[in-house]
Amino acid sequence: MIVVLGGGPAGRIASIRLASAGKKVTLVEPRGKERGIGGQCLHFGCMPVCALNDVARIAGTTRRFYERGMIDTLPAFRFRTVMDEMLAVQQKIAGILDEETRQAGVNVVYGKAGRVDERQVFIGDEPVDCEAAIIATGSRPNIPSIPGVSLKGVFTPHTLWDLRELPGKIAIIGGSVMAAEFAYIFQEFGSSVVVLARSGFLKNLDPHLRAVAIKELSGVDIQEGTEVKGIAGTDRVTGVRYRRTGEEREIPADAVLLAAGLIPNSGMVTGIGKGTDGAILTNDRMQTSIPGIYACGDVAGAPFLTPVARHEGVVAADNILGKERHMDYSRIPQAIYLAHELAFCGGGGEGIASLALPGPAGPGTYWSVPYGDTGLAKIFAEPATGKIAGICAAGPAGGTIAGYLAFLMQRQVTVHDFEEFLEVHPSTDGIYGIAKYTSEIFRKRNAP
Repeated sequence: MIVVLGGGPAGRIASIRLASAGKKVTLVEPRGKERGIGGQCLHFGCMPVCALNDVARIAGTTRRFYERGMIDTLPAFRFRTVMDEMLAVQQKIAGILDEETRQAGVNVVYGKAGRVDERQVFIGDEPVDCEAAIIATGSRPNIPSIPGVSLKGVFTPHTLWDLRELPGKIAIIGGSVMAAEFAYIFQEFGSSVVVLARSGFLKNLDPHLRAVAIKELSGVDIQEGTEVKGIAGTDRVTGVRYRRTGEEREIPADAVLLAAGLIPNSGMVTGIGKGTDGAILTNDRMQTSIPGIYACGDVAGAPFLTPVARHEGVVAADNILGKERHMDYSRIPQAIYLAHELAFCGGGGEGIASLALPGPAGPGTYWSVPYGDTGLAKIFAEPATGKIAGICAAGPAGGTIAGYLAFLMQRQVTVHDFEEFLEVHPSTDGIYGIAKYTSEIFRKRNAP
């Protein structure tokens, strides 16, 4: 038997792959069946952000139509109903995932916590013998150690779904992707939003892409270089105290969202090598320091992305099956979901040229032309060879574009290969156009 701890993207995909190969597999999911499998992605991350972002974009689009006199009234969104309907859809998806997993031959055990002590695996308090085990217990919110963090009205991405009323004023503590996505959602829903970033806001993002993000968050008060001193309130939140540029300040808030990132959920694992952040250390076969024990997904550390977790699950499963497979982290596409999908993969460096242009008008961006925010297309490439080193794409389908371009970059595609590319029109994908233009520039530059 093979035991898989955790029913998120990594554990579920690994268990299905193993069971489909004829292995007896038990998948242990500590949450009850009423919540279901699906992990961070379905219950607290990707899918809830997707759900709320859909509504937020409709709110933003209709407001623009109203401002230009194209519609007479603005719709009133029912926040409580949005949250209830989102939960209903989550439960439906969890049911589908459960059925799919069981049909593959996996035995799913709900409501019991798995544990690993060196080579010994436990389901609840009961030790079990197994051929191999996969630890895929995911991640949990990073909760800063600041006074007032336990007050009512303070939320994390794992508890935000208990919010029943739209806050008039919300403070978001954090400066990364998570903070940006929730800031956009609450901005469009009509809340007054303040983001308190400890250092720079989206500081590692490409400057062109960051400029798009800042424009799309124009209604958010972004405070960089802040040191949060405490959350004010007696029974519940009333504000946040922080220091910035040597000055103590306090802002009022009806709610606070802690969006300070994720940390590996590895507290139930002992006797196995871990990093300083608790991430279980693995090699590129997802093997841990103990033979026969594998780890994959968020519990194995950054980048905390669902597609990476799934692929790590496949790598772990294949190596258990005796099929040598290695994890490649060299080209990982990522996206930030605001009014556009702000996506990227790879980037610049020594000897790399870049070219950036506004995104074309098309489905989803036509009515953005008057506002000058049709998105962005940017490409990084080697002038001598035309080899593509990275891309940025902001638009309605930026994430899809980045996924395909990451795949093509792995296969050494050059900007010159795009000379024969025929696109669908109209489209908001500006990458192929800028690739053709870059090819023309390089050929002229390299001509004798």
